[in-house]
Amino acid sequence: MADREQRRTTTQRAAYEILPFEKDIVEIEAKIEELELLSKGTELNLNGEITGLKSQLDKRVVEVFHSLSPWEKVQVARAPGRPLAVHYIEGMLDEFMELHGDRLFRDDPALITGLARIGDVRCLLVAHRKGRDTKEKIACNFGSAHPEGYRKALRKMRLAEKFGLPVVALINTPGAYPGIGAEERGQAWAIAENLKEMFQLRVPIVCVVLGEGGSGGALGIGIGDRVLMLEHAYYSVISPEGCAAILWRDRDRAAEAAAALRLSASDLLRLGVVDDVIEEPVGAAHRNPGAAVAAVRERVLVALRELSVLPIEQLVAERYEKFRRMGTLFEETSPLEPVAESAESEAAKETPQRAGPDGKNAAGPPQEG
Repeated sequence: MADREQRRTTTQRAAYEILPFEKDIVEIEAKIEELELLSKGTELNLNGEITGLKSQLDKRVVEVFHSLSPWEKVQVARAPGRPLAVHYIEGMLDEFMELHGDRLFRDDPALITGLARIGDVRCLLVAHRKGRDTKEKIACNFGSAHPEGYRKALRKMRLAEKFGLPVVALINTPGAYPGIGAEERGQAWAIAENLKEMFQLRVPIVCVVLGEGGSGGALGIGIGDRVLMLEHAYYSVISPEGCAAILWRDRDRAAEAAAALRLSASDLLRLGVVDDVIEEPVGAAHRNPGAAVAAVRERVLVALRELSVLPIEQLVAERYEKFRRMGTLFEETSPLEPVAESAESEAAKETPQRAGPDGKNAAGPPQEG
């Protein structure tokens, strides 16, 4: 835990982990490390230069990560160094015992479930697992769960309901697996069943979007009394690349699609899709994983304690109503330009009025007797 609380330096990050908009930040970090090594090996006093570069670095990190575009936020959410479910299990939970299998087909490693303790709160954990290295990523199908994964999650959530344990769901998936085998085994039905049952589950549910919140794959464990989202995560009905490919037949327009999808945490908070946004450490979670894990732990504990005092009937009713209220439509028009009237309304204004049988005006041209 202590190691993860320290910022990851340039030498701790492989070249493929560095995001395009981080290049100048990495250059400053490299200069700082070079000067620090030089000052240790010689009698040169480079403290002034190092202090100046560190100040420049802090300023640049704030500038870059406070002005990210939606597409850049997607890149941050997918960053290789971003903490995964296993890091949250190691750093957030005080106890964890994994539970396997759906008792119908097999155990899906892309979804991990188990009994856990966070501080003084006992709960059931459900989390997407992406894998840390190539072998693990392949075994976990890169975080894309099969129907047996969602059935496993539901089976364990029903177990939590039986024993009165709250559910904590950690979401981080590009989407549910769309392969032929998954479809044959009822992928859509498995997700739909989870949605139905989670609305009725008679225990508190706290969901956290950690990185990628991909469509039904995320929603399959995403029905909760509190839906939290990390600052640089995304949650969307489709990936920006998929959206661009469908709308414009051009995946290179993913940045444009990301802006249109309103997939960032700030947009989703405004639209009422998530209940709160968890601030990430300066420079995002992949630059300081330990601080990100600690922030999620704190907010999850607060949410669990708030929900634990509510009557179960109220909890279930409010959960259902919260999702029923979603779908607000915002129409934005310029305050300097009046809204254009339709052709029908313009025609109605120009149409002469005639008296109806009751003496009131009736629409339409005057009729000949």
